[in-house]
Amino acid sequence: MLRHLRISVVALAAIVGAGWPAFTVAQDAADEIERIQKSIEILRALTATPDDAIPQYLLERAEAIVVIPSLVRGGFVVGAKHGKGIISVRDRAGNTWSPPAFMSMTGGSIGWQIGAEAVDMVLLVMNKEGVGELLEDRFTLGGNLSVAAGPVGRSASAATNAQVSSQILAYSRSKGLFAGATIEGAALHEDRDANKNFYGTALTTRTIVGERTAMTTTPPAAEMWRDTLQRLTMPKAPAR
Repeated sequence: MLRHLRISVVALAAIVGAGWPAFTVAQDAADEIERIQKSIEILRALTATPDDAIPQYLLERAEAIVVIPSLVRGGFVVGAKHGKGIISVRDRAGNTWSPPAFMSMTGGSIGWQIGAEAVDMVLLVMNKEGVGELLEDRFTLGGNLSVAAGPVGRSASAATNAQVSSQILAYSRSKGLFAGATIEGAALHEDRDANKNFYGTALTTRTIVGERTAMTTTPPAAEMWRDTLQRLTMPKAPAR
């Protein structure tokens, strides 16, 4: 199914260049468009099976979502040395999500998959205080912000007190396996070059996710990401 949902980077770049004059640098933004595409695929995959997925009620509560595709291998644990991803923040007043801002992850380790070659990481930021810390230029997971392995599946109601009180819940996927992840010492900071490549101007993360009136148009790839978040994080109608 994911194969059918994919839109090629080339096609998206053409759409951006033809229909959105404000984003004439789209050809240079191929990497950023691909990053968004991969993040969409990851979120779809990690929410597809209720018994083995990020719990719906946590998606509904999350104030921000970060996706970091393909963290690289680092010995006996997965080192987040070259992780690059995106973040969006929820606007509760309008019940919408911000356009994506681009982030980088450096340092730290993920204590879940030993010997994994690549790990996809999803972080749910569960309160406004966590969002505020996250929007600083640089912060450390487990330092500035409390992080816990996120509960998985329908049994998530058995979450521990540490999970419930944490500002961030972490999830990881490797080789088709999915679970909550422990992560300590990794630093997240804005990817300024990627923001400029994608939006065509030097926008900060805070401007992109928190001051949306400054953006008159949004590239199609960003709208695809926002639409995906909207569908996946809205409360589901009860089954009849």
